[in-house]
Amino acid sequence: QVHLVESGGGLVQTGGSLRLSCAASGSIRSINVMGWYRQAPGKQRELVATISGDGGTNYADSVKGRFTISRDRDNAKNTVNLQMNTLNPEDTAVYYCNADVVIFQALRYKRVDSWGQGTQVTVSS
Repeated sequence: QVHLVESGGGLVQTGGSLRLSCAASGSIRSINVMGWYRQAPGKQRELVATISGDGGTNYADSVKGRFTISRDRDNAKNTVNLQMNTLNPEDTAVYYCNADVVIFQALRYKRVDSWGQGTQVTVSS
């Protein structure tokens, strides 16, 4: 099994910053893409940013220039971070960590799309 645990959410004022972290653990053989998604009340879950195993990044237009995704170079830690700057109330949402994980199970490799439980980010005006 794979477990993703997020941390770093909270309440911040407009213009402030937060840093989210997500640590993956379990019977992990390797992790391909890791990313962050968010879901605001009454809205669908949306992509925030992703980072591939070779460091390639992708951002939603709404966060470009304000958010930075990074990945721990020590792959044994399997951690992805999201530095969020210049936050505004529209960034208020539950943020979810996602990882495309390869595990070894039943004598074969298997890809698992894994999600964390989510961490609340609230930006006050």
